[in-house]
Amino acid sequence: MTPADSIDFARSSILVLLEIITPAMLTALIVGLAIGLLQALTQIQEMTLVFVPKIVAIFIVLLISLPFAGAAMNGLMVDIAHRISAY
Repeated sequence: MTPADSIDFARSSILVLLEIITPAMLTALIVGLAIGLLQALTQIQEMTLVFVPKIVAIFIVLLISLPFAGAAMNGLMVDIAHRISAY
């Protein structure tokens, strides 16, 4: 395996990681922002108020995006298998 192949493999792995984690991270960002805005408007400064809605929202999004994540990881594994068999 040449250094260019290694870099290409690492790049494709990172891109798959970003594709898989993006829905959960965006959900955490949006829910955290909404809860923070709600806390600022109502002046409720409870630190634990953010955690439960954020965890529930992330769990729901992960359940919804699970088939997409599986397909992305399957595609990466097929690419890895093709690279192994090519050598």
